[in-house]
Amino acid sequence: MSEIKCPKCGTTFKVDDSSYADILNQVRTHEFEDEVEKRIKEALDKANSAKELAVEKAKNAQAAEISELKAKLKQADTDKELAVTRALAPVEKELESVKSDLKSKNSEAKLREESLKSQVKLREAALKTQYEGAIKLKDEEIERLKDLKSKLSTKMVGETLEQHCQTEFNRLRATAFKNAYFEKDNDARTGSKGDFIYREDDENGNEIISIMFEMKNENEATATKHKNEDFFKELDKDRKEKKCEYAVLVSLLEADSELYNTGIVDVSYKYDKMYVIRPQFFIPMITLLRNAALNSMKYKEELAIIRNQNIDITHFEENMENFKQSFARNYELASRKFSTAIEEIDKTIAHLQKTKEALLSSENNLRLANNKAEDLTIKRLTRGNPTMAAKFAELEKDAA
Repeated sequence: MSEIKCPKCGTTFKVDDSSYADILNQVRTHEFEDEVEKRIKEALDKANSAKELAVEKAKNAQAAEISELKAKLKQADTDKELAVTRALAPVEKELESVKSDLKSKNSEAKLREESLKSQVKLREAALKTQYEGAIKLKDEEIERLKDLKSKLSTKMVGETLEQHCQTEFNRLRATAFKNAYFEKDNDARTGSKGDFIYREDDENGNEIISIMFEMKNENEATATKHKNEDFFKELDKDRKEKKCEYAVLVSLLEADSELYNTGIVDVSYKYDKMYVIRPQFFIPMITLLRNAALNSMKYKEELAIIRNQNIDITHFEENMENFKQSFARNYELASRKFSTAIEEIDKTIAHLQKTKEALLSSENNLRLANNKAEDLTIKRLTRGNPTMAAKFAELEKDAA
């Protein structure tokens, strides 16, 4: 038993060993917890103090660092501004120089522009004066020609056009038309005549081409205006009477006509081989018809050779048609026989095909028979036949 004295009232009481140990354990546990709590509090106080001190130090260090960075940034800005100023100094100087040059060049350009404008104005004035002078000369020439035309009689107007055409032809006669005949038609025995006849033969005397020309013009002051068509019938009559191949009307009539102002107009739908032209197409028309005639000369020569050889041209087409019919008939007969021959060939091919199949079948049967003959042995022959087996056994014994 153990005794325990109360610290407050002083009373002493006895407890057994287990109870004493339990009480002692409780006391110790309480003291230990108090001690632990006290230590934890002290540790927390130290930690808070250290934390506060560290925060304060960190704030001070951060403030110092920020101040240092601000100072460095300020210095960097100052250095940057100084560097930019130093770098821009030559550029600004060069820029000022360029501005000065541009100002000088702009002044020169303006002076040059003013000079060019002045020259252009002078040139325009000169051209205007020149143009007005040329127009005045043209107007004077037109008035002179109108005056001349008004003074000409109708006959003189027509003769002027004839003279123009004759002059144009004579300018080229020696070079382009040295073998050609081009003269006025003075033969009026038939009651009428054209203005000019053009003929040309080759070295054998064969006519290459012949053209009847009629020239028509009239005074602008003439009251009754003629049309080109008014002269077609008479021109066609003159062409036939003078045995010319073509008829050409060289005309200044109907000056506002879009049809005749196009150049060469073919009127053969009314009169055979007839054309209407303006004077500027006089030489080109002769050249055009002449070249076409030269191209056809070789065919004329071939026909002349055929005539000289006494070949009956009149029956040529008939003979050609007979030949075509005979050829067609022979072709038809040949075609029929050809078809018959093809049919016979097809039949022969079919027969040969059957023969081929029969031969192939025979070959197959012979192959099978040969295989069977090769497989034939004494054992197979004597199998199931004791008599034959005994005979062959005796032969083998004798042979041994």
